[in-house]
Amino acid sequence: MILLTGFEPFGEENVNPSWQAVQRARDILRSEGHKVEALELPCVFGEAATVLLAAIESLTPDVVVCAGLAGGRERVSLERVAINCDDARIPDNKGKRPIDEEVVPGGPAAYFSTLPIKAALRNLQIEGIKGEISQSAGTYVCNHVFYALMHALATKDGVRGGFVHLPYLPQQVPEGSATPYMPLEAMAAGIAVVVRTAVQAPVDGPRASRVPIPQ
Repeated sequence: MILLTGFEPFGEENVNPSWQAVQRARDILRSEGHKVEALELPCVFGEAATVLLAAIESLTPDVVVCAGLAGGRERVSLERVAINCDDARIPDNKGKRPIDEEVVPGGPAAYFSTLPIKAALRNLQIEGIKGEISQSAGTYVCNHVFYALMHALATKDGVRGGFVHLPYLPQQVPEGSATPYMPLEAMAAGIAVVVRTAVQAPVDGPRASRVPIPQ
C-alpha cells in the first residue's frame, strides 16, 4: 500500500499543485497495478499531522510520500531532513502562527527521510524530469508534516517515508515573470518516479546523484 498526500491551497493561492499532482500520480500508479491512496491535508499546524497519522494507522502503508508547494523552486525537491521546529512566516489556514515551537515536544532535533532520495534523483534525471536533493523543508506546515511523519515511522519497521516539494503550476505564475514553474504532468510523473524507486530500490546509492541533470 502506498499513501500519497498533498495540501489544500494556502495563503493567497487558490490552487495547490501538490494535491493535484498526487491525485494524478495516484492514477498513474494505479494503472501500473499499485495499490495507492491519495489524501488532501489541511494547511493547518497540528491538524495536518493528525489527519496524516490517522490515515497511516488506518491504511498501514508500506510507502508514504507527502508533497507540498515550494513556490520559487524550479525542480522536484527531494527533502533530506525534517527538523523539530515550527516557525511560521505567515499564519496557516486557521490563523495559527507558531514561532520557535517544537513539532513534537521533547522529540529528536531532526529526522532523515527514509526514501532512497539519491536513487530517486537519478531516476528523475533518466526520465528527463528536473530534480534536486534539498537540505531544508522550511519551518512551515510542510516541515511540520514531514517531521510528524518521520517521528511516527521511527517505530514502524520497514515503512519508507519522506517529503517532496513541488514548483508552481504554469497558471500560478504571471505572464512574463521569471518565477519558475512546472507542468502538472511533469510533477505527477516525478512523484510516480519517487514511489517506484522507493518500492524497487532496497538501498540508496552514494553516487546516484552524480548523473548530469538534463536541460
